[in-house]
Amino acid sequence: MNILVLIHSPFAMWNIPAAHVQRLERAFPRHRIAVASTDGDGTRMIRDAEVAFSAQVYRDQLLAAPALRWIHSPAAGVGGMLYPEMVQSPVVITNSRGMAAGTMAEHAIAVTLAMFRRLHVAVRRQRERTWAQDEISGFPANRQIAGARVLIVGLGAIGGAAAAKFAALGARVTGIRRRPDASGVPGVERVAGPERLRELLPAADVVVIAAPETAMTRRIIGADELAAMKSDALLVNVSRGKLVDEAALIEALRAGRIGGAALDVFEHEPLDSASPLWDLPNVLITPHTSGFRPDHWDVATEIFAENLRRFETGQPLLNVVDKSAGY
Repeated sequence: MNILVLIHSPFAMWNIPAAHVQRLERAFPRHRIAVASTDGDGTRMIRDAEVAFSAQVYRDQLLAAPALRWIHSPAAGVGGMLYPEMVQSPVVITNSRGMAAGTMAEHAIAVTLAMFRRLHVAVRRQRERTWAQDEISGFPANRQIAGARVLIVGLGAIGGAAAAKFAALGARVTGIRRRPDASGVPGVERVAGPERLRELLPAADVVVIAAPETAMTRRIIGADELAAMKSDALLVNVSRGKLVDEAALIEALRAGRIGGAALDVFEHEPLDSASPLWDLPNVLITPHTSGFRPDHWDVATEIFAENLRRFETGQPLLNVVDKSAGY
């Protein structure tokens, strides 16, 4: 079987280490494993591939791959691959759903605490050697997660893990998901459908975006939703940047219509150095790092290896993506 490993990025953390490819070669000596380090190489090398281990197979690559039967993504989000030709093709897509849920949930907690305790202000004042006690602890006082109302948009693996951690710290958690009648999620007091999002926003102290990117969720937080939020509410996005209307968010933050935002993802990445988000005092930016864990590539490679064992023996694959639903 011909397998193409097509995982490359200008950022080191998102490149699969050579040692992990070698691990796959030792575990599956009966297969031919090739590695493409550029999109151009990928388009050329995918022609013979039956399997692709890749976070992104572009339209031209799919059309150049008549033998391709299965793509496994080392990430959870696969929205960028769900163009019409891919959705209509017989190619199966699986992902690494759940792998980063714990670390992303911790990130959501960390940035919420940072904003609630004004640590972003403390860091700025530390650089200036300014004793900012009144600024940081003055009215409105530092806030606590205990007793806060948290609205989590998306109760998959990431949203569910975040809900449990917020609840453990004493928050009252409400969740939004497509099937609100499904079984309960630990830590969540109530679950509602997406149609109730705007109704629930006014009560939320923290709004966490943890939904997958699909046609239905793109810009799920727009000007109207931001206008419905409390003036001191915090928006946390650890999902995908395109779920939030960035221009509307900037306007709301500038006008003080919401309290702040902690953003790990953006409509276009890397975030343009000219973006107003960099300079807004009520914004905490992290560079799409919430999903990375110390053993990231160990786990990602093992999930692919387990699915490859299943694929070659005709067993059901783990984490099959519903290409029509988008996740």
